[in-house]
Amino acid sequence: MVLKSIYEKIIGATCSSKSSVETIDNSQVPASSKVVSGEIYFGNSGWAAAVRKVVNSGSMRRFQERVLGTGRTEISSSDGDIWLLGVCHNISQQESTANVDTSNEFAAFEQDFSSKILVTYRKGFDPIGDSKYTSDVNWGCMLRSSQMLVAQALLFHKLGRSWRKNIDRPLDKEYIEILQSFGDSEASAFSIHNLLQAGKGYGLAVGSWVGPYAMCRTWEVLVRNQRETDNLVKQPLPMAIYVVSGDEDGERGGAPVVCIEDASKRCYDFSRGKLVWTPLLLLVPLVLGLDKINPRYIPLLQSTFKFPQSLGILGGKPGASTYLIGIQGDKALYLDPHEVQQVVNINGESQETSTSSYHSNVIRHIPLDSIDPSLAIGFYCRDKDDFDDFCSRASKLAEVSNGAPLFTVAQSRGFLPQAASNNVLGSNTGFQDDDSVVMDVANEAGNNEDDWQLL
Repeated sequence: MVLKSIYEKIIGATCSSKSSVETIDNSQVPASSKVVSGEIYFGNSGWAAAVRKVVNSGSMRRFQERVLGTGRTEISSSDGDIWLLGVCHNISQQESTANVDTSNEFAAFEQDFSSKILVTYRKGFDPIGDSKYTSDVNWGCMLRSSQMLVAQALLFHKLGRSWRKNIDRPLDKEYIEILQSFGDSEASAFSIHNLLQAGKGYGLAVGSWVGPYAMCRTWEVLVRNQRETDNLVKQPLPMAIYVVSGDEDGERGGAPVVCIEDASKRCYDFSRGKLVWTPLLLLVPLVLGLDKINPRYIPLLQSTFKFPQSLGILGGKPGASTYLIGIQGDKALYLDPHEVQQVVNINGESQETSTSSYHSNVIRHIPLDSIDPSLAIGFYCRDKDDFDDFCSRASKLAEVSNGAPLFTVAQSRGFLPQAASNNVLGSNTGFQDDDSVVMDVANEAGNNEDDWQLL
């Protein structure tokens, strides 16, 4: 009944009378999202039939925008610089520096943004398992958001953070291989089909929503199941995966702990004892409040986007997951999985056409303090030095958290910090100080002593 009331409010209709959905002005939406004008009539079949019709039409975009907000932005340099997955775009200099070409800085940001891999709802793929589902519309947004995060990790690993998609040159082989691994069939390593199979133990099911914690654990299972060869380069995901949790896997609450010995063991096990360290994907599921994020965590979340290892955040609003990839002031920039697109087959022919649906130049934002408090942060560490740098930055961030860090760092399980302690590693950490990612965080975080919410 709650969903029915929400739906009736959104479309301004009741189930007992004939009504029409507000016509969408095609001139106000991108070409890929244009909707054929039409009406929905409520008859004896009830509101559920109307929902199905909206879900199967372009009006699904309007439904999601009423939940998330329209999200389309006009980025202003007056709102400050933009941090996009560890890279700062100094667009705020455009108004203060006369010698700067006002178009170059923003153009660089746009190219960076549009080069990030977008994964959205698809329709027309082979049925998932024994079900009849050939689309993930209206339920697969968390799976799609997680695919985007892992896709960026693969891009950074294989092509580097500075890689950009350029239509004026042939597409990189590694880029094509990455997209192929996220195809919508069981043959693709990281397809929605295989994710659902791997996540059964965490409650993943066709047609059902899933939370960030279960999603992170599902990736851990999937990567482990696909570890078939000793050749690390030929692995579908050529990196160890570490889902960071608190004491006793979070059962006793407290902030998650990045345990250096655990990370090392993940790398050692991934290489089957051949290497001391390998590339590492860290996933940190968090619950930072009850029905909304505790404001003390906002400046800490903002700082994570400044880490060079940043892979962004799986987050959004309840029932509408997105992939947050950047910040500008109090706004979080995101890629939106809710556009419905036809399934495509990435092959050796017409690659530019087939890959275009995996990118977007539509910049959307959401107030960071309005996202669901249940989320997951991702980081990619290329080698041991990169991991050490990550630990140094994370430790400094914890020190200015006023006793409520997002996560902490410890050398071993025998020396786990207390859940609400800002004494993260003691005096003999061996890490170099780096204050660049925690400037002003101490002042912004305030002195609220609320406990970190249990996962």
